[in-house]
This record gives sequence, structure tokens and C-alpha cells, in this order.
Amino acid sequence: MDNSSYTILTRQSGLARELRVVANNIANLATTGFRSEGVIFSEYIQGVTNGESLSMGMGNVHNTSFAQGVLTQTGGSLDFGIEGDGYFLIETPRGERLTRAGSFSANAQGELVTHDGFRVLDAGGAPIFVPSDAGPLSVSADGTLSVNGAPIAQLGIVQPNAPLDLVREDGVMFRADAGFEQAQDARVAHGFTEGSNVNSVGQLARLIEVQRAYEMGQSFLESEDERMRTALKSLSQ
Repeated sequence: MDNSSYTILTRQSGLARELRVVANNIANLATTGFRSEGVIFSEYIQGVTNGESLSMGMGNVHNTSFAQGVLTQTGGSLDFGIEGDGYFLIETPRGERLTRAGSFSANAQGELVTHDGFRVLDAGGAPIFVPSDAGPLSVSADGTLSVNGAPIAQLGIVQPNAPLDLVREDGVMFRADAGFEQAQDARVAHGFTEGSNVNSVGQLARLIEVQRAYEMGQSFLESEDERMRTALKSLSQ
């Protein structure tokens, strides 16, 4: 296989990876708290003995958009949206995780949990208990939950120490290996949830662009394969 084929193959691999990422973004247009992803392409240049160089493009790095999604009013007493930079703190079997998906419910024990049953934590890292018969729940902008004017807990709203190093898990959850601290500029909206920040028009346009680029590369590989077959057949005669 010649250098041009190697170059196209690395490009095709990156384009195939981006196709999967874009398709996943489109599939999560309506997922609460979802953050869209992209693929970063890098160029690898290797020198050769005759003074020429070989350039290969690789798409092997994912990046996440942390742009604010649209807050939609649901009226749910256990629905919360965050305005600004901040994440809800969640307890999972693998450790504490961060999420922007604030559509919660109460389990049989009266604990505030996600749709997956993971407990939502307060500012001190403890589970939040919501009494079911104590009256209407009110929530202030800093995440303090109150019943009949008496505070009962405060949502843990945190900010990662290294936002660009967040590791995505389970679609809407992130792992903060560098740790996190209390968010300073986040506001909680009660009865709202934050929608996906996927730009549907932009993602559909990008999907078409990537598909065309992939088809072009595939056509080149097929032409190159035919050329080599013809050359080998001529040499063998």
C-alpha cells in the first residue's frame, strides 16, 4: 500500500468517528442536560529518507461544548435548571459525578434521585431528603430547598477545577478527576429543566459534509485499488 492510501485511510478513520459523534448528538436533541460533542482533527507529519514528508490527518480527540442550553418551564416541583457555570452533584456506585440534567424525583425513602436512581447530594456531599407530606417545596436561586419557609437542604451546585478535562460518562454525567468546588456564579431555576445544547441545523449540515467527505475518500481508495490491480496485471503479462 502506498503513502496516499495510508493518508486517506487515517482520514477515513477520523471521519467515521466523527459520523458516530454527530449522529449521537442528533439522537440526543431532546435529552435533558445533554452536552454536544465534536471531533478535533490533528495532522501528523513524518519525514522520509528522500527528503519528502508524509502527512496524515487523525480525528482522535473529542471535545465537548459547554454552552448553556435553553431552560424550559415544566412546573415540576423536583425539576431544577442551572443558569451559568455549575453542575448538580450526584452520588453513583463509581463515585461522585456532575450533571446538568436536573429532572429529579423522590425514591421510596424520600431521597432526591436522578432517573437512574442515583442520589442527589447537598452542598456538604450528603443525600437530600425531601419530606413528601411537609407541604409545597420552594427553592431559592442558590439552591436552598425550603418547606413552609424553613430550609431543609441546599442542592450541591459545583464547578470543576479543570472544566476542559471533564470525562463524559453515561451521556449526561461527567467525572471531574481534578476535583471541584462550590460554584459561585450559578443560579438555580425551580420548575425548569435545561435542554440539550445541540444545534440541530448545524449538526445536520455537518452530518452531510462528513458523509460526502467520507464517500469521496472511499471513491479515491476504490480508484487507487483498481489502478494497482491494473498495474500488477500489466506487469505479470
